[in-house]
Amino acid sequence: MTEEKFAFQAEVSKLLDIVAHSLYSHKEIFLRELISNASDACDRLRYAALTEPNLIGDGGGGFRITLDIDKKARTLTVADNGIGMNRQELADNLGTIARSGTQAFVEQVKAKGGDGKDKSGNGDVALIGQFGVGFYSAFMVADRVEVTSRRAGEDAAWTWRSDGRGEFTITDATREAAGTSVVLHVNKGEDEYLDPFRLRTIVKTYSDHIGVPIVLVHDGKDETINDGSALWTRPAKGITPEQYKEFYHHVGHVFDEPWKVLHNRVEGVLSYTNLLFIPSSRPFDLFDPDRKPRAKLYVKRVFITDDSEALLPSYLRFVRGIVDSEDLSLNVSREMLQKDPKLARIKAGLVKRVLGDLKKAAEKEPEGYAKFWENFGAVLKEGLYEDFASRESLLPLCRFRSTAGDGLITLDAYVDAMKEGQEAIYYISGEDIDVLRASPQIEGYKARGLDVLLLTDAIDEFWLPSIGRHRDKPFKSVTRGAADLDKIPLADGDKGEDAAKPADAPAIDQLVAAFKVALGDTVKDVRASARLTDSAVCLVAAEGDVDLRLERMLRQARHGAEAVPTRVLEVNPKHPLIGRLAEQVKDTGAAGADVIKDAALLLLDQARIQEGEPVADPAAFAKRLSSVMERGFAG
Repeated sequence: MTEEKFAFQAEVSKLLDIVAHSLYSHKEIFLRELISNASDACDRLRYAALTEPNLIGDGGGGFRITLDIDKKARTLTVADNGIGMNRQELADNLGTIARSGTQAFVEQVKAKGGDGKDKSGNGDVALIGQFGVGFYSAFMVADRVEVTSRRAGEDAAWTWRSDGRGEFTITDATREAAGTSVVLHVNKGEDEYLDPFRLRTIVKTYSDHIGVPIVLVHDGKDETINDGSALWTRPAKGITPEQYKEFYHHVGHVFDEPWKVLHNRVEGVLSYTNLLFIPSSRPFDLFDPDRKPRAKLYVKRVFITDDSEALLPSYLRFVRGIVDSEDLSLNVSREMLQKDPKLARIKAGLVKRVLGDLKKAAEKEPEGYAKFWENFGAVLKEGLYEDFASRESLLPLCRFRSTAGDGLITLDAYVDAMKEGQEAIYYISGEDIDVLRASPQIEGYKARGLDVLLLTDAIDEFWLPSIGRHRDKPFKSVTRGAADLDKIPLADGDKGEDAAKPADAPAIDQLVAAFKVALGDTVKDVRASARLTDSAVCLVAAEGDVDLRLERMLRQARHGAEAVPTRVLEVNPKHPLIGRLAEQVKDTGAAGADVIKDAALLLLDQARIQEGEPVADPAAFAKRLSSVMERGFAG
């Protein structure tokens, strides 16, 4: 059997069209790519000058990148005074798609025994390019591109021309100094890229921290439009609070003061720098449904994305700032990250650092941390549900309101203060803390001096069941199941042990039976309550049913498509109204059935109103209320 070997055939014009028009999601990226190439050229000349100092003079003095607009000719020129290219390099680098001059340079350094380090001792040679396709993004906005370049140390200059359709020409040219000029003949309809304001905005977004000055030339003026100094690359000791504040405003698009600044560099197998800020006030987009983290990702000081959910978890979306790494794997367009174990390690490191700093702040600055918690506690608690690995670090950071006072407490403090005989961590959830404090379901707990956590964040309904218990103490909702308070005596100074028992238990049992008949399927059960001391009735969820608030949330998510579910109605045997009704049932029996039915329905509607639920039949409710009032006044 014979075997033949074939080579893949490429339709160059179609491949170039794909690279130029389908690789990038935003046309403005072309400017970032051309500026990155120019910056690399300057860095390569700086590196070469370490062994050949005379090359710097040939390069024209201080390094810079210029953007020159000619609206009349409809051209935008991106020029640098970097290493430049000779005729062969123009043909190789611009005539071969996916060939990177930067990548070849790094490989040459390593081949000579180098390690990619700047021999001046300034750290890594921060070269950005790696794929060799960024240049072709120019054809997204231009129908013709001309590149004139002169290699440092050589006298000849050359011009490369192409319309991006698969062919190019190279001719001799003149250039006063070493470097490269890329002239884009801008398409009709792309006038925004001839607008100084638009170019300034693009540079500020993507290339503000490039280490080479970027000068915009327009209307006879030269204007440096990039900061040129990446604040996060400087030692923290040399940065003032005012400089941190200014950078925070710049990167976060906010106007408050940063509460905490987290600035550090991690070095080793994986190296990255983070400059993160915890705000002092709540950002307007904190509860945006997208829940996207807002930290910006840079690679070698070039902005890549601010939509990196793999960099920080959603529950830390209040954190602003940047992360800069030289070790991450990007896709070919450099607009998004590839799946990379390195990224997972960076994310884990950032989460550990943020939570660690929050722990220190909670211990050393309790007042400042309390304010932080009021702003961001609801978001941070999302991590209890979503991030199992960080749960042990998150729980000590959580703070809660409770019936014990107006301050914030931790779960450990709650457990430490539990009364003898108390076997669970009690909580009640709802939308308004004042309503929760006045809720009838907590009356029996307050009478016994039991503390009840008051939870007002929607996420509480999800993380509590997922955790289940803390320090072997289960979480128990006071609005679900039986109260189970028999083991705990009333607090000193309360109404006393005997007051908690009904005066006539058989009469109460008879009233409960009459209520069950009157209410039928509108309730799941009727029973005497151990949790009520002042209110006549309340609604609770049966054991195993969804808690009251979670059920309301789920019904709202379904836009109220389902009817209100049946609940358990608890009556207070000690309440005067319940006592009078019990006596009436005992005295009148079946003769007073209509009165008992009206009373039962009114009390059920009252319990619904207390829970924020609408009455089932407003007209019938009004009629029954009028009837009861009429009988009361007649008596």
